[in-house]
Amino acid sequence: MNALSFLVSTVFDLYLMVVIIRIWLQLARADFYNPFSQFVVKATHPIVAPMRRVLPAIGGLDTASLVLALLVVVLKFVALSLIAGAAISIPTILLVSVVSVFKQAGVLLFWMLILRAILSWVSQGHNPIEMVMGQLTEPLLAPIRRILPPMGGLDLSLLVMMVILNFINILLAQYVPFWANV
Repeated sequence: MNALSFLVSTVFDLYLMVVIIRIWLQLARADFYNPFSQFVVKATHPIVAPMRRVLPAIGGLDTASLVLALLVVVLKFVALSLIAGAAISIPTILLVSVVSVFKQAGVLLFWMLILRAILSWVSQGHNPIEMVMGQLTEPLLAPIRRILPPMGGLDLSLLVMMVILNFINILLAQYVPFWANV
């Protein structure tokens, strides 16, 4: 991968993470007055606001943000294809984009869980980012905690969720071409 491909991929992936976090914040009904949440909203609002006029929300799902996430990935793959001089197949890019958004959401969740575990060892719990991460990940960890018995003060729900995420990541990697792997 040359330097330009790396730079393009990194910029698109970082913005995709912000868009995914926006979708996730709305689904989890997290605190939108948190400074981290405000950053996410302000970084995505200039593009999402005009799209909302055309794409209404469906239930609790913000379709404008979801379409933006797909659009970011499509643009990333088109840009990488143009840089590589490869042929652009729109149906292939659309299909790979859908899988890549889910895959990137899983990768983001994985790193949030790692960061949350590390912060639980060193933080006092008053960090705004830690509070948002708790609001985002707790709905996924609570069902695992109900199934797993307490293990002497150790929370194994994070470990179980990471194993599940790695399984899904490996499963999805089979359906994403090597050049599109995020």
